[in-house]
Amino acid sequence: MGEDCSVWPMTVIRGDMHKIRIGDRCSIQDGSVLHITHASDFNPGGWPLILGDDVTVGHKALLHGCTIGSRVLVGMGCTVMDGAVVEDEVIIGAGTLVPPGKRLESGYLYVGSPCKQARALSDKEKTFFKYTAANYVKLKDEYLNASE
Repeated sequence: MGEDCSVWPMTVIRGDMHKIRIGDRCSIQDGSVLHITHASDFNPGGWPLILGDDVTVGHKALLHGCTIGSRVLVGMGCTVMDGAVVEDEVIIGAGTLVPPGKRLESGYLYVGSPCKQARALSDKEKTFFKYTAANYVKLKDEYLNASE
């Protein structure tokens, strides 16, 4: 886990049979489940779970054996499945299902079940990634300072 990350209540991060890497300034919000895909005859290498920097994972998201780039917002209740790759600067709308092996191209909003590319992100939306990551660093720091 990188620097300035926050993991909020009722979250499970289970790297029992493969690796999990969480980059800097990531926020994993309440009730999320982060897991890997183990190696087997059906999937010899398995799938690790990789998160880049400045990733905000909304409440109750499920990330399973996937790769999430940097500056990504994973909406509340999303499911991102085995082998999926989310490139940098992507918003995944609340409740979206990213099927196994799907690649989400940088610079777009994705919604639906299964997900579809909805539209290009605005410049304002792209600045939100760093804002929300910094906001959760601030909340984490306030919590830690209050408990001293």
